[in-house]
Amino acid sequence: MGKSQETFGKKEKQKKRLKDQQEKREKMQERKASVKKGKSLDEMLAYIDENGNLSATPPDPKKMRIINQEDIQISVPKYVPGEQETVRTGVVTFFNHDKGFGFIRDLQTQESVFIHVNQLREPIRETEKVTFEVEIGPKGPSAVNVKKVVA
Repeated sequence: MGKSQETFGKKEKQKKRLKDQQEKREKMQERKASVKKGKSLDEMLAYIDENGNLSATPPDPKKMRIINQEDIQISVPKYVPGEQETVRTGVVTFFNHDKGFGFIRDLQTQESVFIHVNQLREPIRETEKVTFEVEIGPKGPSAVNVKKVVA
């Protein structure tokens, strides 16, 4: 007598496969039985209220605001020359006489501005108050026409 070709593992896999197929058929029949023929157009529509939020109800026309297209700014505003004052005041925070450069802290914007010895009108030291103009260089803002403020 020959041995059966089906092992216990094969039988279990076959049972599991048949069970999964049966569950899948039952779920499919359940979905078909409870299906609703789509939604109406009103149920599918979404509205945007006066604050820009999605809503299920139409917006109130009384609350609607008119916005000019020219007033909308999407990016950084364009640079307009002459917008800032040309002569600024600041304090020398660091200056190295041997190397010939330093930094000035702008009193109005509190930003640090690079200064080179060639742009000095007179010798300066640290913690002195100065007036200067700003020029945009390849590595950022740099001070030109630097003068001491006479107190």
